[in-house]
Amino acid sequence: MPAVYGIIRTRGVRITFLRTGENTMKKVAIGCDPNASDLKEVIKEHLTELGYEWEDYGSDDPVYANVAIKVAEAVAAGKHDRGILICGTGIGMSITANKVPGAYAALCADAYSTERSRKSNNANIMTLGSQVTGYMLAKTLVTVWMNSDYTPGGRSEPKIQRIIEYSKEHSH
Repeated sequence: MPAVYGIIRTRGVRITFLRTGENTMKKVAIGCDPNASDLKEVIKEHLTELGYEWEDYGSDDPVYANVAIKVAEAVAAGKHDRGILICGTGIGMSITANKVPGAYAALCADAYSTERSRKSNNANIMTLGSQVTGYMLAKTLVTVWMNSDYTPGGRSEPKIQRIIEYSKEHSH
């Protein structure tokens, strides 16, 4: 029987995470702007504690869009299953990453929306704001996001397929 790895309570719902075996996910791509370096380091350590490998795409470039594009391209190309991007609010990283065909970034600020970004929207990149998200909340959001999966064929499937279809129709 798997051991309980962690419990999070959100909106009156208790979410229990079970450690079920070997993690088969590819490395997580992570990057940030220079102002978010501290939070990125906290998240990298947390990912390691959760059993995930990560690849750091940097934090020295003051033009956060450059880091967002690198991470989004790597995720969209299949080098990584998921990506995490961090800037002051998470908004700029989200806007930039979503310009890359095949990248689906969601700004994550609370546990419920974070979970739904995966389960309903199949987001492959989460963005966080270092100036608006504390370390403990960020770690909780990463845990929720990494433990949430999209199940094809559900009621969100037509919506997801329409997004993919539109993206293909309009990519250059």
